[in-house]
Amino acid sequence: MTILKQMFEKDIGRDIKGVIKVGQSEEENIEQELEEYVVTNELEDYFKKFYNAYQKGINGFTDKMGVWVSGFFGSGKSHFIKILSYLLENREVQDKEAINYFDDKITDQDILNALQQAGDVSTDVILFNIDSKSGSDSKSDKDAIVKVFMKVFNDYLGYCGDIPWLAELEKTMDEDGVYNDFKTEFAKITGDSWENRRHDFYYEEDSIIESLAKTTKMSEESARNWYYNAENNYSLSVEKFAKEVQKYIESEGNDHHVVFLVDEIGQYIGDDTQLMLNLQTVVEDLGIHCNGKAWVLVTSQQDIDSITKVRGGDFSKIQGRFDTRLNLSSANVDEVIRKRILLKKEATEDNLKLLYNEKEAILKNLITFSSDTSEMKNYTDENDFADIYPFIPYQFDLLQKVFEAVRTHGASGKHLSEGERSLLSAFQESALLYADDELGRLIPFSAFYESIKTFLDSNISRVIKKAQLRAKDDNSILEEYDVELLKLLFMIKYIDEVPCNVENITTLMVSQIDEDKLALKEKVEASLKRLVRETLIQKNGPEYMFLTNEEQDINREIKNTDVDVTAIVKNIGEYIFADIYPDKKYGYSTEYNFAFNQIIDDQHRGRQREEIGIKVLTPYSDYAIKSEEEFRLMSGSEDNVIVRLPTESNLLDEVEEALQLSSYLKKKGGTSKTETIEDIITAKGRELRERQTRVKELLIDDLSEANIYVKGEKLDLKSKDPVKRINQGFEFLIETNYKKLNYIKEFTKSTSELVDRLESEEQQVDFDGQAANHLAVDEVRRYIERQDDRNLKVTMKGLIERFNNAPYGWKELDIAAIVIDLLKAQEIKLGYNDENITVGHSKLISYLTKNRYAEKLIVKQRMKVEQRLINKTKRLAREVFKKTSLPDDEDGLMDKFQKLAGNEIIRIDKLLANYNPNRRFDYPGQDILKSGKRLLRELMDIQDAYDFYQMIKEVEDDLLDYEDDVEYIKDFFENQKEYYDQAKETVRIYEKDQDYIVNEDIIDIIDQIKEILSKEKPYSEIRLLVELRNEFNNEFGKLLEDESQPIKEFINNNYQQVKDELAKVDFGDEFNHRIKVKFDKLLDELAHAQDLTDIFAMKMKSNILKDKAFEEIESKRQELKKEQEKKQIEQVKEGTKTETGQGTTGRTKVDYVIKETVNINLTDIIQEARVLESHEDIEKFVNKIKSKLEDKIKDDKRVRIS
Repeated sequence: MTILKQMFEKDIGRDIKGVIKVGQSEEENIEQELEEYVVTNELEDYFKKFYNAYQKGINGFTDKMGVWVSGFFGSGKSHFIKILSYLLENREVQDKEAINYFDDKITDQDILNALQQAGDVSTDVILFNIDSKSGSDSKSDKDAIVKVFMKVFNDYLGYCGDIPWLAELEKTMDEDGVYNDFKTEFAKITGDSWENRRHDFYYEEDSIIESLAKTTKMSEESARNWYYNAENNYSLSVEKFAKEVQKYIESEGNDHHVVFLVDEIGQYIGDDTQLMLNLQTVVEDLGIHCNGKAWVLVTSQQDIDSITKVRGGDFSKIQGRFDTRLNLSSANVDEVIRKRILLKKEATEDNLKLLYNEKEAILKNLITFSSDTSEMKNYTDENDFADIYPFIPYQFDLLQKVFEAVRTHGASGKHLSEGERSLLSAFQESALLYADDELGRLIPFSAFYESIKTFLDSNISRVIKKAQLRAKDDNSILEEYDVELLKLLFMIKYIDEVPCNVENITTLMVSQIDEDKLALKEKVEASLKRLVRETLIQKNGPEYMFLTNEEQDINREIKNTDVDVTAIVKNIGEYIFADIYPDKKYGYSTEYNFAFNQIIDDQHRGRQREEIGIKVLTPYSDYAIKSEEEFRLMSGSEDNVIVRLPTESNLLDEVEEALQLSSYLKKKGGTSKTETIEDIITAKGRELRERQTRVKELLIDDLSEANIYVKGEKLDLKSKDPVKRINQGFEFLIETNYKKLNYIKEFTKSTSELVDRLESEEQQVDFDGQAANHLAVDEVRRYIERQDDRNLKVTMKGLIERFNNAPYGWKELDIAAIVIDLLKAQEIKLGYNDENITVGHSKLISYLTKNRYAEKLIVKQRMKVEQRLINKTKRLAREVFKKTSLPDDEDGLMDKFQKLAGNEIIRIDKLLANYNPNRRFDYPGQDILKSGKRLLRELMDIQDAYDFYQMIKEVEDDLLDYEDDVEYIKDFFENQKEYYDQAKETVRIYEKDQDYIVNEDIIDIIDQIKEILSKEKPYSEIRLLVELRNEFNNEFGKLLEDESQPIKEFINNNYQQVKDELAKVDFGDEFNHRIKVKFDKLLDELAHAQDLTDIFAMKMKSNILKDKAFEEIESKRQELKKEQEKKQIEQVKEGTKTETGQGTTGRTKVDYVIKETVNINLTDIIQEARVLESHEDIEKFVNKIKSKLEDKIKDDKRVRIS
């Protein structure tokens, strides 16, 4: 029988460096690396791409001298650049040039030629892992990259890379040709070589200073000064480094190249933007100064575009420099493993193909995963089986994911992250575990644990080691197989693509081609139960999860958290009513939405105000053990949809565990924790969300299988959708409870539709059964009648409560629409706070639809009005208001009559506005208008139709009397008021001048006018006023003319006096026109005067005008006098000359003296009326006037009599 280790072309146990560490250089290792390196198709393409770019620096100049090698963890990036370093350096290994090892690996001759061309160029290759060459705290320095480059460059040249300023001194001495002398002198002084002792720089002060003084141009003093200040004086820039490299390349000549190969640059930079910028500058300056003779090759798990995109900022320059980008894929690794590890002997390969053809169906059924698992590869054909056996195709990709996950979550130190483990070594080591097994063995995925166990954190490895010890203990329930399962669960713990369910775990543990999978599944399930019981793993729904020591402690604490049954039931209710069936109302149809109560077991959610509800009964309910018949009886007495959840479900356990976890997380929130515990708590938060999702899924499953009871019936439901099942239950309940729901056929959807219904001229009520909602209207009408017959009050609130509930269930707007229909049909009447609410009331819609009015809005059956009263009212309206088109119904006619009455009151108010109680001869008819207004107002204020028509009957005669009288009044104001006002004006004119009038004809005319104006109903005599007024105007006009003539002569006389006075002065022309205008105006006023009082007043106005004119003349005269006196005084001051020539003083003769004139009015002298009867009386009267005039003239003044 064939055993596994005999199948392979090469010894499976040979020493293979699974991961080639950058820095390893042993000759044998290098030979094996070159000899066994597999050039896949992908790698051959990458070699071509690289050498095409590299040749540009050989054949000419280029600044695109960067190569970015990316690939997942363990993909062979480090190995690839190390092989490149051998090829570029083209060193001899075992008497064979490195490039010659590739003669049979690469088929493309162009690539081989490029290898040869590059190998012939003198090249220094500097290969290093940047993290290992960097100081522990150097990454915080923004120039860390260039410092590492400088360090490895100095090391390569033989200088002290760790102490850059010392390396600078060494380089200077080397250039000066004294470096060897210095080293010889130092060895002589210390007894040891310089290379061994230079790292103890600070302990070799005297030896260094003495050596420098003896071998260089430095004196001892300058050497000591350098020693103390070298570090502080040293500086490094990227440009300085680039120029150093350039200087070295030029010194080597012959197109010399320097290649820096930097491993894990991406991991070193991380998310540090400053380090990325520093790398960018290094590559950019090397490109500028070295023209393609210095190259930089780096490796990173991420490609450069991803890194620069995540880092942000402008990295266009570095992207330009790293123009050559190579991304190693998983396919490349698979091919390497197949060729280096799994390559079979020819005979074995044929045997395996035959085996596959025999077992193909078994293998396809054996290697299966659950439907929620990402793609997991199986054998594609016999060749694939022969190439991969004893491994399974899915293991390549899955192991890559495990490596990544372990590196992130479970590796200690840097070993794993630095690539000390690779897929290559993992497959080799796993194959060795089963090397002695016979053909038919399949490597289970748990075997790969051995490849990583030494690099795991202790909190992980300790769990498995303890489990191994317990498995060996006879008193423990654990078995060795449990430990293998535990290893597997750890490896896939962080692999989201592979759910850790029983199906997948079983497949991952398959170890034989002829494995009995059902038996294996049972074995796996038993093992999982033991692991769960020992708290080594956790069951989360259908999935299982490996637990570290800390996770185990936390899980025990969570399991010990008490959760009350009430809380579990409440939580189930929250899932159902807040998530699965969140609607607060059941939509029976597009028109009806029924609110419902929510009950879970004996817990009520919210206020129980609705007529119907849904009651969910969990296995915790007292009814859970009731019989079918008992359930029917219970449901028959309730208005609920009763949902009985299955008793065999895992739901309750899942809810309890979720609540335990939730309680734990709340308790731990805000407390201080270690980083590890914090990570576990975060993971527990994710687990809680998963559990909550699973609870919902389980609940949906249970609801889809639950029995539903309604009104004594167990419903036969086909649907498995919980929402549809519950809705069907509600539908049955509503159709059972609300038997009169369908009485409403025509629905009202808004208050605006109520308004339209109110304003519509169409009759909505049809008691012959033709209207859509006639059954509903009849129900409401008959209910109001019954209540009215019993003297029971009906309110809008009461109507809504009755018809909103079973067996009706009508909507409030539909009920309001029915009330409107009955109101319009005059079957009912509405009242609010003793106010009758009619169809036309402005707040009717609000009263019907707003809750705050519903309780006070009274609905009554309406009393019918006799037809004869309706006819009487129509006749009165035609006679009083002159309207013929009138409604026939009670409300319409009443409303129309009241509107007409309102319009009539408006007209009355306009007429009443003409009256003035303080005015003589006020207009006639005021009392008639006021009494008519009172009567109409009383009719308008009646709200009840029955009362209105009774009132009409009582006031019929009064209305007809008003109609007769008001026509005269209206005609008066339209046609006679003008003449009436003119007559009153005539009386006013007469009364103003009556003291001056003695004409008997005029007095008689006025008496006749007054008599007509004083009558209560003067309408028929108004025409006489016109004739009487004309007679008065004729007589009074003559009187005015007679009285005006003497006054006119008086005014002209006064004007003449003023003109005479002006003729006496030199300045008369200055006043003539102005005074004439004033007297002419006065004469014009006299000519147009309409009463005697005004005419007689003209005489006084004339005197005043004359006096003012005289005063102005006198004022001017005095002004001239003062000017003349002023001139005379000035002449006196100047004096005159005598015949002897001497001046004399004296008064100058005045030729003209202006006296002051005083105006005296005789009325001022004669202040009372006198009767002169004798000469003596005359004498006394004259003497009195004389005395007063003499008093005025004695002061050398003139007196003017007016």
